[in-house]
Amino acid sequence: MTKRRPTESGPPIEPAYGPDALAGWDPAERLGEPGAYPYTRGVYPTMYTGRPWTMRQYAGFGTAAESNARYRRLIEHGSHGLSVAFDLPTQMGHDSDAPIASGEVGKVGVAIDSLDDMRVLFGGIPLGEVSTSMTINAPAALLLLLYQLVAEEQGVAGDRLTGTVQNDVLKEYIARGTYIFPPKPSLRLTADIFQYCRAEIPRWNTISVSGYHMAEAGASPAQEIAFTLADGIEYVRTAVAAGMEVDDFAPRISFFFVARTTLLEEVAKFRAARRIWARVMREEFGARDPKSMMLRFHTQTAGVQLTAQQPEVNLVRVAVQGLAAVLGGTQSLHTNSFDEAIALPTDKAARLALRTQQVLAYETDVPATVDPFAGSYAVESLTDLVEEAAVDLMRRVEDLGGAVAAIEHGFQKAEIERNAYRIAQETDSGERVVVGVNRFQLAEEEPYEPLRVDPEIENRQRERLARLRSERDGRAVEAALTALRKAAEGTSANVLYPMKDALRARATVGEVCGALREVWGSYVPAEAF
Repeated sequence: MTKRRPTESGPPIEPAYGPDALAGWDPAERLGEPGAYPYTRGVYPTMYTGRPWTMRQYAGFGTAAESNARYRRLIEHGSHGLSVAFDLPTQMGHDSDAPIASGEVGKVGVAIDSLDDMRVLFGGIPLGEVSTSMTINAPAALLLLLYQLVAEEQGVAGDRLTGTVQNDVLKEYIARGTYIFPPKPSLRLTADIFQYCRAEIPRWNTISVSGYHMAEAGASPAQEIAFTLADGIEYVRTAVAAGMEVDDFAPRISFFFVARTTLLEEVAKFRAARRIWARVMREEFGARDPKSMMLRFHTQTAGVQLTAQQPEVNLVRVAVQGLAAVLGGTQSLHTNSFDEAIALPTDKAARLALRTQQVLAYETDVPATVDPFAGSYAVESLTDLVEEAAVDLMRRVEDLGGAVAAIEHGFQKAEIERNAYRIAQETDSGERVVVGVNRFQLAEEEPYEPLRVDPEIENRQRERLARLRSERDGRAVEAALTALRKAAEGTSANVLYPMKDALRARATVGEVCGALREVWGSYVPAEAF
């Protein structure tokens, strides 16, 4: 008897599927046409038949100058867009010379302390011609404004800028931890970004609601899309409560998911997510603009599935994961470098990761037709299965009062941790095979020389900050920070305008976040009490 293998979301995947799997199934209702409601088959009618997805390689380390050099090389090698990784102090709203930043400067991304650093990061890169994604959440408004200020210095108006700022702070409380302010003021800041971009940077994607980090923490595919879409609903409700019309901001909402090696279930996950979001936007929020109902998303291959053992095998994993994203209809893709389980990627590894996408785009026939798996007994059944599991989880979040209330109950975090524990048990027992880790090991690993960040970077950033503070107009900085505090104390002013003035005056990221901390406080998770 054939053993039934469980899906990542729980229920088993059947050894064979036939017509009976779709009995009573209405293709018009469940599928529609590509580029039409409910967008199961993709958000655009032609998908990749006209042009491939955006190849957006995630990079950033050390100083702004070092990251700038990496970006230029990626563009030379054919990358369509940039994706910026920031170091931990920047993500947490601290300057590089803050005591809490010691030992972390430039380690997991680039250190950005001020407008001076942002100028260097994008020096020589025409911001009116590239699309840039910035993986930044709690201080997202600051980094977006710094980007806009650099663009203005290049003579590029806001209406020419394209890209995405992640700006998804709710998932930080669930799975990642780089929060600064409590949820309520964080949601206010999100709504202010929506309003600001509508007026000043209209082509910018104002939020990338992220399931990727939940997946990295151990979420199943169903949990990933359920909790991500629940967060998306919370952001929409916040913007509507702030007086915005849904069709004025919803077309600029995007999403960010992982692509695992379980190819069939991942394809099903992406298709189910599109269908759920379209239904929610039309039925709950009354969206009329088709773009408000389209779930557009970026995908990154699964860093958590990469192994330090036999790292070259990760090239195979990443190729399979990238294929899952493309078959699932992603709008942009980052493919991880094979050495990321060891250290920051080397230039060669980053180039090979990009080449993986280029092989998928130009050497396979996958982009030649829209939604190749449409009507597949297996994939359509799996799409229904993942959708049903995700909708059930979303209902449980709603029963608790919505995403923020569920976060305060610890619901999402507990569910993800339970699934992560299950995965760890299965891996430890050998039931879940990880090539090179618990099966097909080598007696001795081959040596590999990773990229290492120069520890002197922290000292150089300290020196840059000292020079900046001595050169700038301190009175102008303090006046701008005072105006920012006043705006934050009220409820009607959009804080991005005084924030931009402060950054233009060369206030630092830490100083701006510090001013907001004085008014809004800092978030302390319930577990700490």
